[in-house]
Amino acid sequence: MKQLVLLFCLIAFSIQSNAQTDVTTFILIRHAEKSNDDRRDPSLSEAGIKRAEALKTLLSEAEIGAIYSSPYKRTKSTVQPIAEAKGLEVLTYDPRSGEFLKEALEKFKGKTVIVSGHSNTTPNVVNLLIGEQKYKQLSESDYSKIFIVSVTEIGKGTATVLSY
Repeated sequence: MKQLVLLFCLIAFSIQSNAQTDVTTFILIRHAEKSNDDRRDPSLSEAGIKRAEALKTLLSEAEIGAIYSSPYKRTKSTVQPIAEAKGLEVLTYDPRSGEFLKEALEKFKGKTVIVSGHSNTTPNVVNLLIGEQKYKQLSESDYSKIFIVSVTEIGKGTATVLSY
């Protein structure tokens, strides 16, 4: 519960800060729990669907400028409830490259951007944003991490890690 309260405070602070500066906030998550219906591109399991709904509830008060997802069903399905609630399209990015970050920072400067990725790509994107190799690949069973990264430019960010 304390982490949930802290997360709401951080999001509220980032929204307020973004309105006053050129700070862009990236909320990076790994996709929710996946099913075993397709080895290459599985959909979400029942637990994953519940986690996606919990994420939507958690971010319901945040002013979201954009939502990015890798091109897989599990990553898109994780953020689709938020996109529908906010009236936004889920934009696709290449999880093997951080090039989309430049575009996101230019287009959505001063706003909050959600990025749905994978156990290996999410920490890599965080590391690109903060400019250091601080975060390692998430374990295969860890679906609960949420990284909140505030940046003015790529490579000069600060990150907070929470669980939801």
